[in-house]
Amino acid sequence: MAKLALLAVLASLLGAVSCEFPIYAGYGFPPPNPSVPYPLPPACPPLSPAPGLKVGYYADKDKCPRAEEIVRKVVEKATAGEKAGLIRLFFHDCFVEVIRVDCWLTNVARWRGSLQGCDGSVLLSGPDTERTAFPNLSLRGFELIDEAKAKLEKHCPGIVSCADIVAFAGRDASYSLSYGRINYRVPAGRYDGNVSRAADTFQNLPPPFGDLALTTAMFAAKGLNQNEMVVLSGAHSIGRSACSSFPDRLPPAANSSTAMEPKLAGQLTATCSAGSSVNVPQDAVTPDRLDNQYYKNVMSRGVLFNSDASLTTSSQTEDLVEFYAGNRPFLSGKFLGPVVWYHDFEDAMVKMGYIGVKTSAQGEIRKTCAFINKT
Repeated sequence: MAKLALLAVLASLLGAVSCEFPIYAGYGFPPPNPSVPYPLPPACPPLSPAPGLKVGYYADKDKCPRAEEIVRKVVEKATAGEKAGLIRLFFHDCFVEVIRVDCWLTNVARWRGSLQGCDGSVLLSGPDTERTAFPNLSLRGFELIDEAKAKLEKHCPGIVSCADIVAFAGRDASYSLSYGRINYRVPAGRYDGNVSRAADTFQNLPPPFGDLALTTAMFAAKGLNQNEMVVLSGAHSIGRSACSSFPDRLPPAANSSTAMEPKLAGQLTATCSAGSSVNVPQDAVTPDRLDNQYYKNVMSRGVLFNSDASLTTSSQTEDLVEFYAGNRPFLSGKFLGPVVWYHDFEDAMVKMGYIGVKTSAQGEIRKTCAFINKT
């Protein structure tokens, strides 16, 4: 009872903190406020493979041997923008996870103390669900997930979870947008959760205005280290963002080492003058290619978000950015860095997929991804 009481207090404190500020214009996060520090989540132990997950989970004849093939074919016909959305959908599904009891109590299994996580909770439709929260209003790919699920239900009903479909689709989109350079095997066997709350997004999704300490802490809360944070940030090499998500970057701050490059800032100021809902590429150089251009952009201050620009504020993260960018002498990894990033991205995506995994005891296999099964 004492442990339950402690969890209730901690959960209520986190909920109260997240509501202290007005909504960050157009994005749904509390605005940066130097006098009121953004709440830092507690760090959790590093992630380890979740129980029940395995590569080739659906390969057995009594399951669904064509599951990954069916998902892949749906993803292949998607647009570049939709594929970028599928990668982001996987991230937003996994990162919204609350009541991680092992952050506060010892000897309690992570997967037994989690609500949400990589469990398809972002797909649930209805009032006050995750997909209705401001940070998720621009998410794309729901129709593709629904299409894949419908095909799977016809081929092997009640077998493949929506959570696994999201994980497969994120992998397949990464493969396509990287032109085959990113290709990894996805451990599967997740069950779908039945909890989805809009308010939980603000406590769990790193805000675009975050500094290095905040972004690092929010990844650490999921069991991902700082290097993995730098690796996964490379996904900002694709996709588009609304002007409303980086107002703190325009006009660029004077005398700041992380201020946006003046020419880019001028172009974005002109473009965004048409309205905060205008969308611009996150990577103006290779907008539809998942590659190491993001890291070159960070070094040249050509990134939209402060969370990206802040990667140069630490020697450790800046060194890694330079390595991935190929900004090294020939004998120090000029060509090795970009290749290593592809492999590190694969490993980090697999590891992120362990967050908050549900077993049959905590979840279900939804018949329709947008709704919990009727009992």
